[in-house]
Amino acid sequence: MSRPPNPFDLAGRAAVVTGAASGIGRATAAALVAAGARVALADVDEAGLEESAAPLGDAALVVRTDVSKRAEVDALVAAAVARFGRLDTIANVAGILHERSVVHTDEADLDRVLAVNLKGVFFGCQAAARVMAKQGSGSIVNVSSSAAFEPYPTLSAYSMTKAGVVALTRVLATELGGAGVRVNAVAPGAVETPMGLARALNPDGSIDAAKREALREFVRGRNPLGIGGQPEDIAWAIVYLASDAARYMTGQVLHPNGGRPMV
Repeated sequence: MSRPPNPFDLAGRAAVVTGAASGIGRATAAALVAAGARVALADVDEAGLEESAAPLGDAALVVRTDVSKRAEVDALVAAAVARFGRLDTIANVAGILHERSVVHTDEADLDRVLAVNLKGVFFGCQAAARVMAKQGSGSIVNVSSSAAFEPYPTLSAYSMTKAGVVALTRVLATELGGAGVRVNAVAPGAVETPMGLARALNPDGSIDAAKREALREFVRGRNPLGIGGQPEDIAWAIVYLASDAARYMTGQVLHPNGGRPMV
């Protein structure tokens, strides 16, 4: 078969990114646009969305979306298709963190984490799959976590949702392969995002410089590369999975984590 001169080129492609108001979602939207794509940015944080979209110019569409609500996710995908005429990639990035032991996690918190981290990804997959299957092409990228593969005390609700994302990814890959749609996941290790810095915050929500440096040192000491992750590290992995360079990849989980754990 003929191969494109640059398999990472996303010119003419259209994408949706959830959780795009900050962190990995913001970096992913920027990386996709840099690769040539047009992107619909979604989040519940409207101010953050505007900040993410501002440098992207006409390539960006802002759609305020609560991913825990199926109707809003359906409307997001419909808005992207109406604006761009197609949908080539969806990056289901949106997620929330909850830190409590199993015995101290109440039902309301459990439901909240399940609604965003698992049902939100499911809804994104559903809406995108309908469009992509008819189109005969597309790439769905779901963001899981190293917590799906390595146990972390107090992260039971978060970890089980991220493990569910992996299972969903693999099942959907088998369902959509015949339609030419690829489904993969990315399971980041520790990344310096607003969520990743939660343990470095002061009671007033500001970042404690000493705690942040201690957290960075802890992360650097836990992986063979001796470095910490940045949102761009995950965004580039997502761009790869969105591109023709990953045309032979489906049902897989990439692990950008500095080498810990080696899975």
